[in-house]
Amino acid sequence: MANRELKEGDAAPEIRLEDEHGKPLALSGLKGKNVVLYFYPKADTPGCTKEACDFRDHGKVFTKRDTVIVGVSPDKSAAQMKFKQKFDLPFSLLADTGHEAAEAYGVWKEKSMYGKKYMGIERTTFVIGKDGKIRKIFPKVKVEGHAGEVLAALD
Repeated sequence: MANRELKEGDAAPEIRLEDEHGKPLALSGLKGKNVVLYFYPKADTPGCTKEACDFRDHGKVFTKRDTVIVGVSPDKSAAQMKFKQKFDLPFSLLADTGHEAAEAYGVWKEKSMYGKKYMGIERTTFVIGKDGKIRKIFPKVKVEGHAGEVLAALD
């Protein structure tokens, strides 16, 4: 289970996961658009909700820049659907229940809470260009103002 370090300029690893409707979505199917691929730890938790709503609130600006937003977490499709409906999120949320995508992108890491170690997603955003290459990586994302930072990276 080697966590590879992706770098800006690398080809974005392919992802094929179920979206919130249980339908398969492949990253390669989005070629020709910019993609904001953001990994978050858990649907409907405070930080993840704030981050998702920030992307939602900037959605029209992303669309104008020919950019698709895709969220990924280890939650099941049904949990992603509830999260999407509860906060009226206008983008796909992928169910990475086996954390294959998180591992491919190097964001499945050992974390620690209250002295207990566990494996989970390190909140990270990847901006993928129309050519399928990684243009920008935001590791260890701080939620406040993150959507604005990502928009600035699209310029």
